Amino acid sequence: MGSGDQQQQSPAGFPCLCMYNQREGGHLEQLAGSAVIAFGLWFRFGGTMKDFSSEDKSPEYFYMGLYVLVGAGALMMAVGFFGCCGAMRESQCVLGSFFTCLLVIFAAEVTTGVFAFIGKEVAVRHVQTMYEEAYNDYLRDREKGNGTLITFHSTFQCCGKESSEQVQLTCPKELLGHKNCIEEIETIISVKLQLIGIVGIGIAGLTIFGMIFSMVLCCAIRNSRDVI
Repeated sequence: MGSGDQQQQSPAGFPCLCMYNQREGGHLEQLAGSAVIAFGLWFRFGGTMKDFSSEDKSPEYFYMGLYVLVGAGALMMAVGFFGCCGAMRESQCVLGSFFTCLLVIFAAEVTTGVFAFIGKEVAVRHVQTMYEEAYNDYLRDREKGNGTLITFHSTFQCCGKESSEQVQLTCPKELLGHKNCIEEIETIISVKLQLIGIVGIGIAGLTIFGMIFSMVLCCAIRNSRDVI
């Protein structure tokens, strides 16, 4: 009779443990989503690249990964809330939807991470081409290309290419010595894309745990109801 009681209590106790883990995991998803949104928005509007937000020729290829990150972060916050609700209500339907949404987030984050690492050279070349166009526009018409070139020099804290003599008037006043903008663009963009890739892959790893907890809880709830 004692073993029978243990068999009846075991299925009920296991879902409670899974429910607790799922609820805490949902809160963690919300916090991670908030952090991802803050990270993406700061990178887009408050970091080194903020001055390009109002430019006609903004590096959209570079921003693509940030847009995906911010979207995934917003979805993570919403999904985390529904995950908590599904765990507290012991709803298999809600938990199944939670798993599906996490799978979408996982795919988006992995895509962002892979894009950041593999597409790094393309993104660097894209921004370098933008600079060369602004550089040539300034040499042809110093009034027309003045603003764009100043933005580049201020953003990357550099001036000119091999020499800064032809564009000296657009160089940052606080810049000490000559820095080749082509090289600075490659360095800064590469570092930022690596950081975006690390964040994307890291959040994808966190999402895997959320999917595991949701499936385990869903199966535990089904098994406990079958026992009853």
